[in-house]
Amino acid sequence: MKSRKLLPLVVVISFFSSCSKPKVDDGGGTSPTPATAQTLPDVSYGSDAAQKMDIYLPAGRTTASTKVIVLIHGGAWSGGDKKDLSTLQYGMIITDTLKTRFPGYAIFNINYRLSTGTANLFPTQENDIKTAVQFIYDHAATYLIGDKYIFIGESAGAHLAMLQGYKYATPLKPKAIVSLFGPSDLTDMYNNPVGPSPTVTQLVLAQTIGATPTSNAAIYTSSSPVNFIVAGSAPTILLHGSNDPLVSPTQSVAVKNKLTAVGTVNQYVLYPGKGHGDDWGDAIYKDAFNNIQAFITANVP
Repeated sequence: MKSRKLLPLVVVISFFSSCSKPKVDDGGGTSPTPATAQTLPDVSYGSDAAQKMDIYLPAGRTTASTKVIVLIHGGAWSGGDKKDLSTLQYGMIITDTLKTRFPGYAIFNINYRLSTGTANLFPTQENDIKTAVQFIYDHAATYLIGDKYIFIGESAGAHLAMLQGYKYATPLKPKAIVSLFGPSDLTDMYNNPVGPSPTVTQLVLAQTIGATPTSNAAIYTSSSPVNFIVAGSAPTILLHGSNDPLVSPTQSVAVKNKLTAVGTVNQYVLYPGKGHGDDWGDAIYKDAFNNIQAFITANVP
């Protein structure tokens, strides 16, 4: 959806890789021969056709040193696709941008089951991300990756990145989280919608979850990342447009305030006059990823 209805941000990739299979670790943190760069498309992490991921593995990776980026697309939990993050939009391709800025990282670009309004209601999406992260973790020796993870998402994907990162300590806690205009408090988002058509936001949430905060307050509470922030939560950078017509910047401010209150490193970047990603333009996205790169470099040793 071009208007970025909690939808995807940008991106795609054209990456030439070895056709050899991933080399298995010898147990010492290095492979018998230097690992070559690989692209592994549509790797299944579950039995459903939607439970797939694209994997980008760097050359020279090892289980001792290779960090991991888990990338999650947006789409109002009912649309979008991982390919949106590997397609050229607004002058950039996110998967390519991440590979350029973090050349030693392994990148896992995740698809998940989408809510239809009658099937795959939330927390299906939350559960899929948890399953995907567990799959990646369980295959560390196969892919030759370490245990330092960064979760990056945009819009609904940022919500899922924060929910996974703050709510779950297993199989691991991320070292950092990146939220590009992500919802953090679904109850507040429903009760205080923004934009020219606020009832649309309420309808999207009600159809995704299958309830309203009045009919099922518990699911809204358990699906809101801000409610799971505690001392020791992952350092987080939040980027938002001040005129976002879909996700109010107060959603990011709530996360910033909670992280600050518990003593967790965080950064909030507000772009004055900008909306829900679709109007940011090349200069804003370049600045956004400059900030993301600096934050991760500073907080993920």
